[in-house]
Amino acid sequence: MEKIELKPALVFEQFAKINQIPRQSKHEEKMIAYLKEFGESRGLETLVDETGNVLIRKSATPGYENKPCIVLQSHMDMVCENVPERKIDFLNDPIETYVDGEWLKANGTTLGADDGIGCAIELALLDANDIEHGPIECLFTVDEETGLTGAEGLQSGFMTGKWLINLDSEDEGQIFVSCAGGRNTNATFRYEKEEAAAGSFFVEISLKGLFGGHSGDDINKKRANAIKVLARFLYEENEKFGVQLCSFNSGKAHNAIPRDGKVVVAIPMAQKEQIRVDWNVYTAKVEDEYHVTEKDMEFFLQSTDAQAVLPKSVSDNIIRALQAVDNGVFAMCQDEELAWLVETSSNVASVCTTDTECKVVASQRSCVMSNLDNMCATVKALFQLAGAEVVQGEGYPAWKMNPNSKLTELVVDTYKELFKKDPLVLGIHAGLECGLFSERYPDMDMVSFGPTLRHVHTPEEKLLIPTVQMVWDHILAILKK
Repeated sequence: MEKIELKPALVFEQFAKINQIPRQSKHEEKMIAYLKEFGESRGLETLVDETGNVLIRKSATPGYENKPCIVLQSHMDMVCENVPERKIDFLNDPIETYVDGEWLKANGTTLGADDGIGCAIELALLDANDIEHGPIECLFTVDEETGLTGAEGLQSGFMTGKWLINLDSEDEGQIFVSCAGGRNTNATFRYEKEEAAAGSFFVEISLKGLFGGHSGDDINKKRANAIKVLARFLYEENEKFGVQLCSFNSGKAHNAIPRDGKVVVAIPMAQKEQIRVDWNVYTAKVEDEYHVTEKDMEFFLQSTDAQAVLPKSVSDNIIRALQAVDNGVFAMCQDEELAWLVETSSNVASVCTTDTECKVVASQRSCVMSNLDNMCATVKALFQLAGAEVVQGEGYPAWKMNPNSKLTELVVDTYKELFKKDPLVLGIHAGLECGLFSERYPDMDMVSFGPTLRHVHTPEEKLLIPTVQMVWDHILAILKK
């Protein structure tokens, strides 16, 4: 297959440079330094706020001085996921990319196009000297992926533009004008481990190769959640003959569907053959249930060395809570024109055990804030009943559609003129920083769009190369108008 050319070259040159810079969420120091040097070396006004957000201003080209200032915005951090076989230090190592047909992919890791490609488009605009535009402000926010703390910390007056284009969407030809709000639930079970009963048999149960995905955008695609798959088996076996947890570890990011996991349990010696039989029967059922979406999942069960166990009462509570907790779509939108859109959902994102505690993180989302409150209360109550200490963050607000948006009208009309077809104007179940911007800048007119990405937040993440040129051309046309 002939290798496709990476166009526009200026954008992909910037993206290649960005992927040499480690920028895991909450560790964006090197990216902040790069952006600061980029702006200052070109004589552009460059600001860094207390949170770490970077704003670079570029003056209008001759004849466009009276045009309104447009803000282009992306987040500089990325979700760091890798397949087990790919050893990488995300705090120091670059992302290795390659071209596969029309797609740009990474070697065994997330690609970082969410939202590195948005940053690259902004940097290309700042670097270009042949584009007609009014005043531009390019905003690069920190820590979008693990709490939107960059957008939350953005102060009024940092931006001066009244129109904002967020470049953090994943389907070319779709213009987003609203998003869901979200909040995390953190449940902690505390205990002191103890010796297992005499004659116990120890089993390690694990799975890998699940598809995973974005816990908002992909929550309705019937993908298996590793935590729920493991918890379901543990619950069944616990009801039959009793199991006792030694450890349960699965999931990494609060906004990703967990792809793999491992559990160690102690069981009665007399059940060591029965649990193998039950596992084989159970995994066959799971494979049948997910035969369309999970073609590569693998299951493992093996004996392991003796180790300390959680107290039986705590072990039972954790297993029962993980079996019972809501996971997936809770409600679809009631409005007829948005009936296809998920309204409310929850994702059990991670479980991590140590010698003294088990921490569970679940994330709830909704475009109706009262229903978000209800979903959060439901998850919280469940873990409280199980004896956990529960803390919920403040989360982030939904972004409500502006029915009188002049920017949406301009973006849609320009798209029609360029590509001779209508774009889709939509809401999204994922969280976008626009919701937080709307609190600090209530008069800001905003839209979100971007090139086509697939499988974000997983090592299968990929970028459809031709759509980058389309988004670039669209932005240039908007700026010229």
